Amino acid sequence: MLDQIVDAVEYRTPEGIAAAISRLIRSGALSAGDRLPTVRDVAATLGVSPATVSNAWQALSGVGLITSRGRAGSYVLQASTPWMPPHFGELAGSHVVARLDLSTGTPDPELLPDLSGALTKLPTRADTASYLSAPVLPDLDLLLRAAWPYPVASLTIVDGALDAISRSLETLVRYGDRVVVENPTFPPFLDLLDHIGVERLAVDLDAEGMLPEQLARALQLNPVAILLQPRAQNPTGLSMTESRMREIARVLRAHEHLGDPVVIEDDHSGEISSAPPLSIGRWLPHRTLHIRSYAKSHGPDLRIAALGGPEALIDRIVARRMLGPGWTSRMLQTILYELLTASSSVTTVHDARRMYQARQRLLSESLVRNGLPHQPSDGINTWIPVVDEKAAIVTLAASGIRVAAGSTFAATAPAPGHPQFLRVTAGRVREEFDQVGALLAGAARAT
Repeated sequence: MLDQIVDAVEYRTPEGIAAAISRLIRSGALSAGDRLPTVRDVAATLGVSPATVSNAWQALSGVGLITSRGRAGSYVLQASTPWMPPHFGELAGSHVVARLDLSTGTPDPELLPDLSGALTKLPTRADTASYLSAPVLPDLDLLLRAAWPYPVASLTIVDGALDAISRSLETLVRYGDRVVVENPTFPPFLDLLDHIGVERLAVDLDAEGMLPEQLARALQLNPVAILLQPRAQNPTGLSMTESRMREIARVLRAHEHLGDPVVIEDDHSGEISSAPPLSIGRWLPHRTLHIRSYAKSHGPDLRIAALGGPEALIDRIVARRMLGPGWTSRMLQTILYELLTASSSVTTVHDARRMYQARQRLLSESLVRNGLPHQPSDGINTWIPVVDEKAAIVTLAASGIRVAAGSTFAATAPAPGHPQFLRVTAGRVREEFDQVGALLAGAARAT
């Protein structure tokens, strides 16, 4: 193994040594449980100081690739969480504690609304008529319709955005079908599509959203569904412009003779997005399923989202859920209704939206000052181009910062020499914007 490591090292610096071992682990040349050579052996063979190798080991430990067992040596760790689906597991990583963890894609807990007022509105006893009651509380239904981006025929409540997407896909898609996805996209979407056994048709993005020309080519292959994120796209943080969404609708209309794929829209960051609400349903309501999640704005553990679309499709989804979870707890629906109407929580979410927008702007300005061209993103995530993804991750780990690898979000196998990126949860940066921006910009140039 020592010879293998030495042959892989291109630069005899802490970053170069760590990057070489990272490549060996990611390629499978080094497996979970393998014992690494000692620091002294590696240092002597490479002709560097033990401190140089020790710093490389610390960087690898910081990103969860290796662990030290004291005198027993250092060992390669399992790369992902075994019980998670493959793409989701890559996104979750190894749960290594970092000084500043910008890999999570989750909201800042300090910006979530207080639940105590909403909890006082819950009934003291559960309703035994739940089995036969309407799946959605009438007051919540009216409130959601008033805020929907287009007049929607039918609404239901589900257990989070992924539940809505899973239910929608299982209603529409069969083994061997084709589904259009954004590239890059949210990794759990890929797990869902793999589970169903569909072929992905990846469509690239630019600063305004999905590329119409590529979508037109994908439509020639008769997909049954199109999965997109209209605002604060994960991982890029971009929000579609109205002109681009109108163009997407035009492309879909122009190809109706080939089929009528249903557009599934995941508006996961709606309440904290600074962009206006948009939906293909404004032009094509009969073939749009629109999802509004409240995880980013009100708390992931609420596990609640609204799903709206044509009555025939929503009825099929509701009927299928009756043979599983049945419905989303009306107690949770009561909590959501109170959070969406109480002035204190409405103000908190409004302030959070402004705060996230300010954090995105401050981090973007710092990146630009440090020589990395960048535009502020929407929501909580941003997308940063890098020379070498693995080298950038290891470099940041050495400074106590954890980020997500851009390759995790690829909807298709990247071509040789493809651009590389990091996803950074900018919404979790509360201070030290100059320092964090300088470290990110420096890591972007690392090789």
